[in-house]
Amino acid sequence: MAPAPSSTPAQTPVAGFLRQPQVLGLVPISKSTLWRRVQAGTFPLPVKLSERVTVWRAVDVHHWIGEQGGQP
Repeated sequence: MAPAPSSTPAQTPVAGFLRQPQVLGLVPISKSTLWRRVQAGTFPLPVKLSERVTVWRAVDVHHWIGEQGGQP
């Protein structure tokens, strides 16, 4: 049996940081749409930890997900 992907919601931290694959595991959008929404200001801004490491605050992503439930 293959191991479960690391970006499943059950394994996603509520606090701390999320990498792009983890965010995309929580939010059913493409990578292009994710970055388009970041640029448009309709998705939380990422944090640049280093030149090659970009993350999102888990709290911000979970809050954004919660806000989406109220929209038609």
